[in-house]
Amino acid sequence: MSLVATYDNVSKTYKSGLFGRSGTKALESVSLKIPAGSVYALLGPNRAGKTTLVKLLLGLSRPTGGAIQRLGQPASDRRTLARVGYMHENQHFPRYLPARELLRFYASLTLMKSDVIPKRVDELLNHVGLADRAEEPISRFSKGMVQRLGLAQALLNDPDLLILDEPTEGLDLIGRAMLREIIAERKTRGKSVILVSHVLTEVEQTCDHVGVVVGGKLVREAAISDLLTDPKTRQPRSLESVLRPLYEGRGS
Repeated sequence: MSLVATYDNVSKTYKSGLFGRSGTKALESVSLKIPAGSVYALLGPNRAGKTTLVKLLLGLSRPTGGAIQRLGQPASDRRTLARVGYMHENQHFPRYLPARELLRFYASLTLMKSDVIPKRVDELLNHVGLADRAEEPISRFSKGMVQRLGLAQALLNDPDLLILDEPTEGLDLIGRAMLREIIAERKTRGKSVILVSHVLTEVEQTCDHVGVVVGGKLVREAAISDLLTDPKTRQPRSLESVLRPLYEGRGS
């Protein structure tokens, strides 16, 4: 089985205090494997360690212990970042820039050829429903419009691995349907998606696999189809009914 990301006994402690003598343990001995071509959800309560897992995978932070691979190479190898797209939970774009100009700027920071950038930018603006607002400054955009722009920015390089951190925040009904279509299209093309979300209905509809992190530990990893079927009765069940006892420390 080809893997897009691997965490091998990964721990992370954020040091604090005088000379770093104290610290906060964000992750403890987490091991998981994310299959290539899948849509994988990282779930857990607030402050569970999900964002830390993403930061480590992106090379924005280093693990205290263990090893991480991204696209078959150590996460410290920056060369594979050209094959990754990342949508942050809170977008902080320069608000004076028009949407088209912003995307062209970000595209220029990638390995994209300059002659293909204008066409790619226009395709994505149309795809996320912002073609008619392309020349407006971002300061006039609603939260949902900024999210759509953030999604377009993450898709610029047609990444092999797309990481989405709370992408539905602020999106309306049409925006969420658009996001589901984009995720499905990427899966059809053999691309990989890692989704961090608290919106369980979206996870149920889009994801293949789920990893549940609570208190910095991986407490459950399974195919979504297994989680949505009661092992005793073989009847359907909600993802919330599975996660609640895990979040409350009553399951394993």
